[in-house]
Amino acid sequence: MTESKPAADKSFRTGFVAIVGRPNVGKSTLLNRLIGQKISIVSRKAQTTRHRVTGVLTEGQAQFIFVDTPGFQTRHKNALNRAMNRTVTQVLSDVDLVLFVIESGRYGPADEQVVKLLPEGAKVILVVNKADLLEDKARMLPFLQKMSAVYPFAEIVPVSAEKGRNTDTLLKAAEPYLPEGDPIFDADDITDRSERFLAAEFLREKLFRQLGEELPYGMTVEIEKFEAEPGLRRIHAAIIVDRDAHKAMVIGKGGERLKRIATEARLEMEKLFESKVFLETWVKVKSGWADDERALKSLGYE
Repeated sequence: MTESKPAADKSFRTGFVAIVGRPNVGKSTLLNRLIGQKISIVSRKAQTTRHRVTGVLTEGQAQFIFVDTPGFQTRHKNALNRAMNRTVTQVLSDVDLVLFVIESGRYGPADEQVVKLLPEGAKVILVVNKADLLEDKARMLPFLQKMSAVYPFAEIVPVSAEKGRNTDTLLKAAEPYLPEGDPIFDADDITDRSERFLAAEFLREKLFRQLGEELPYGMTVEIEKFEAEPGLRRIHAAIIVDRDAHKAMVIGKGGERLKRIATEARLEMEKLFESKVFLETWVKVKSGWADDERALKSLGYE
């Protein structure tokens, strides 16, 4: 049983929309697809998104302010994961609409943990991602019927965030649930995050992609200096690791791995910032940083 859909009208609508789900269901890919620009980093590794990332889409008579959240962590209980879980619960209490993302054909205990976080009376659209990967298409309808009994979802929309399938339908379904109100951001804004923050995230993504198997999650990035000039960004970034052995892994033989990571990150920064980027990187060891509340706050974790 779904709640009745509000009547659509021609008034402008502006609202905050949380994107939540267990780790690695495609939340960041969905955000990037919806706003048409990469601002949230993506990898196949769980825990890639660690911060609250806001994406803005102004289209027609609506402004969507999407909030991409970390995947809710149930396995590891260090200070980093506690901070990430706090981010999820804070976002859920402060938005107009929730997009709860699951994988097509898959609903398990980790997804159930997210459902338990949903505030009572929240407007929630179930986004069934990776719908194109469900081999037996005949399973889709029974799966959707099963999910409709899990929670009183306002809508259920199957999509493929990676391929962009049905994302327009998702936006049309979401718009009537936004409250009437003037836009908060300019029409061409895509995020409220600073270039400094995005630079750190893009570099961290490349670290995840290059080192995800060897060096799981004991690394982060700190931008120590960021200077913006017309047509140029000068960025000095420290890669923080937990152990001396990890430092050697990041640098690689003759410094080749670090050079490759920095080059890939720089090219993506130049595309986003529409500017040349001078990027200098080095590696620092800070033992136990991921379980140190003070260290996490200094690194920008909420």
